[in-house]
Parts: sequence; C-alpha cells; structure tokens
Amino acid sequence: MSSYARRVSSRQRFTFVPGLCTTVFSNQLLKQWNWNQCCKIPDMSNVACTIPRSLEMALDRYIEHTKQSASAVVTEALSQFLNHPLHTLFQVSTSGALVKGVYRRAVSVEVLKQHGDFGLGTFDDLDGEMAVLEGRVYQARADGTVREVPDITTAPFAVITTFEPDARGQIPCVENLSELVVQCDQYRKSDNLFWAIRIDGHFDYVHTRAVRATNKPLAQAAAVQPEFRFHQNDGTLVGIWSPAFSSAFSVPGYHFHFLSSDRKKGGHLLDCTGRNLTVQVERLTEFHISLPESEDFLKADLSKDPSAELSSAEGIHK
Repeated sequence: MSSYARRVSSRQRFTFVPGLCTTVFSNQLLKQWNWNQCCKIPDMSNVACTIPRSLEMALDRYIEHTKQSASAVVTEALSQFLNHPLHTLFQVSTSGALVKGVYRRAVSVEVLKQHGDFGLGTFDDLDGEMAVLEGRVYQARADGTVREVPDITTAPFAVITTFEPDARGQIPCVENLSELVVQCDQYRKSDNLFWAIRIDGHFDYVHTRAVRATNKPLAQAAAVQPEFRFHQNDGTLVGIWSPAFSSAFSVPGYHFHFLSSDRKKGGHLLDCTGRNLTVQVERLTEFHISLPESEDFLKADLSKDPSAELSSAEGIHK
C-alpha cells in the first residue's frame, strides 16, 4: 500500500452484500478492494448495505471498463445523488478581470457559502483579504482589523471548496515561506490538479498584507498596500495551489491567507516562521467557474496574459 493511500482521510467505504448472491462477492477485484483496502486503511468507516445482484454486475462491468476502484465509483455516485460535491473548486470571476480593475459585486457571501466552507478571495473594490474557514467568511482589512462578514457582503473574486482532505501530516518547523512551500510540495502528487491546503499550528512570525479599498488597477493598489507583522500566534493558513495552465483565469502557484485562532489578525501571507504545524491537503479534480454579467466584465479586454502582473501583486510562490 502506498504512503499516499495510508494518509487518506476519513471517508466512508462500502461493504456490498449482494441481495441475490450466495457469496459476499463473486468478483475478485471487489473482494480485494473490500478486505485489503477497506479493512486495513486507517481512519476509514465501513458501511454495510445490501444491493441487488444486477447492480453488483453493473458495478463489476463498470470498474472493469474504467479501471476505477469500487470506492471511487460509489463515492462519486453518492456525491451526485446527495448533491454533496467532492474535490470541486468553485471560482467567481477571473484573476485577469481583477488585473483589469473589475472589482464590483460578482456574488454575495451567501451564495459563496452554498459552494463550500474553505477558500479565499477579496471583496468589492479590493477591500481587504477574504479567508473562508469552517464555513465562516472573514475579512482582513487594511486598518489591521479582522471581522466576520454578513451574508449580504459581495465579492468580485473568490475560490472556495468543501474541504475534505485526502492527506494529513506534520511539519515540525519552518523558517520561512519558501521552506513551507517545499513541505507542501510533498503532498501534491501532480502539478496538473488544483489543491486545497490547510495548515494549523503555532506561528512565531507572520508577515501579511491587506489591500486598501480602491478603484485603481491591481498592480497600483498592491504597490501601496499596508503590511502587518505578527508574533507568537496560533492560527491557520488557508491555501489554494493552482497549476501553471490556469494563469489566464486563476492565481498560479500557492496562495495563502492567514487567520489567527482568535480571529483578530489576518491577511494575505507574505512570509512566516512556524512550528508544530499540522497540514491537511485535498486534491481538487473538478473546477467550476461563475463569470460575472456586469457591464464592466463584459466589456473588459481579458485577452492578455495577466501572469506577470499577478506575480508582482500577489507575491506568488510556485
């Protein structure tokens, strides 16, 4: 069993008991999946259910054709049936639109919460940094304050997911953001997927920034953004990693926002020193984007690659 498989998070696995079958499984692949994976992987829940023989045969044919595991097939089917998206990143607008100064009312926080409980973004007129953590939406503002925002608050850009980590691990100590990035890279199994990353623990030092509300282009706004330095705080890093091919519509590389445990400090992460950190990572295999219908967005010239301006404004670490 791979080390990645051993780190899989708590998610239900199914023991099928075919209703018209005299044995637990007639298919050897299903037997192997049930006993070798379901029973031996830690942090897994077993759910016993009875299914008709015809469904067992259909499942048998499907996994033989697609080479997927029974677990993956059933998890996806339940996700769709229960309207509970898994490994899906929902994005509002594009990073290119931000570069062009499209900062107004793409979606409300109430709508954002319908698409997940973990993510980041910004608010109308670039008024501060958004961190979505455990279903609550926080705003770190340019005056150094942090507040939980009401549902009627609107945002021009955000990325959000329902956080269900695939992997967990420990980071004993990091001296800077570059070291943290190297540690996080160990949990990403591909450069061609999106990844959600949550890091909790004690931070000896955190350097953040928060953009001041403006109507200027992003590059100009980022050049004069207030910066903050915090010392000796427990807190959480809310992170999204995006692949290089997404540069036309997303922020490539790592993008972290910090939120202290007392919810009084935060912002876009520029650097940090930390110890006794817990990291949780989720692969995101589906990407959904909602494009604004405002006049500003519809008329904006989004044909140019915004990568250079985004890299300068966001302090991207790839």
